[in-house]
Amino acid sequence: MFERIYRRMAERKTGSQSALMETYYKEVQAMYQQMRTWRHDYKNHLQVMKAHLDMGEYQELSDYILALDEELARVSKVIETGNMALDAILNSKIAMARAKGTEVNVKVVLPARLPIADYDLCVLLGNLMDNAIEGCESQGEGEERFLRIYMGVLKEQLYLSVTNSHGTRMKKEGNRYRSTKASDRGLGLLSIDCIVARYHGYVNRQWDESVFATEVLLPL
Repeated sequence: MFERIYRRMAERKTGSQSALMETYYKEVQAMYQQMRTWRHDYKNHLQVMKAHLDMGEYQELSDYILALDEELARVSKVIETGNMALDAILNSKIAMARAKGTEVNVKVVLPARLPIADYDLCVLLGNLMDNAIEGCESQGEGEERFLRIYMGVLKEQLYLSVTNSHGTRMKKEGNRYRSTKASDRGLGLLSIDCIVARYHGYVNRQWDESVFATEVLLPL
């Protein structure tokens, strides 16, 4: 069944999806360039600050440091894994989550060879993060929102973990969890299951009243 569904999904790849991925690539390339430019100018910034300090221009120094801090805040959150497709989806979703007041922690240590095509990796991670962001948004006012993402190698397998806070009532149907508030979440879970099955992997979901966690293992 999973194989049939997966083939159907693959047949539905459209020009708009390709255009969206191209947009992601361009955004990440622009962020990379911004980071390289800032690093290149680092010594110049130090010289300017030293000059203000030597001349006792403390207000000017304070203003300059504040401007640098704002600039650094814009470029310091870029995730660089070495995989353009993964960087694109990670940075896009992380920016979305943080803009909605969610604390995000990310650690990615990629193996030399990935067992999954870039397109499938983006669909897999994109759905995981969309569901996690939706879960955080379901929380009440004033509740702490968090999203934790880890990707690395575990026992010769690619290991991916996404954990998020949530305030959604969930119910389990067979081996699957269903949201009682959003039908789209169920479609995202099905998409994740199809891709994991396609690569002969394993998916594990754990849930309680405040935290939802998904682990994915794909053989290397």
